[in-house]
Amino acid sequence: MAKPKPVDLICCHGKNGEVMPIRIRMQDEDGQYQAYAIKEYKDISHRGVRMMPDGVFVTEKTLVFECKISVFGCEKQVHLYSNDPYLSWQMTLLN
Repeated sequence: MAKPKPVDLICCHGKNGEVMPIRIRMQDEDGQYQAYAIKEYKDISHRGVRMMPDGVFVTEKTLVFECKISVFGCEKQVHLYSNDPYLSWQMTLLN
């Protein structure tokens, strides 16, 4: 199970209140910031209380996005999580 890492997230808010993740930034093992554009995303929020495949426990209020990013030319799948009041974000790497 992956331990969630804190990330910075740039997102857009649609006119109907939807959140659209655009870019993430996180520190690597050397302390350097790395930024990645989100190529695709799927909102999998508000589906009840459950344990995600990566071991993260979510509630009805947790925002959850399944995203694809490109890391050194390789496509990676990640989950982004934020709990109410949605001020901080965490990420797990799925592959």
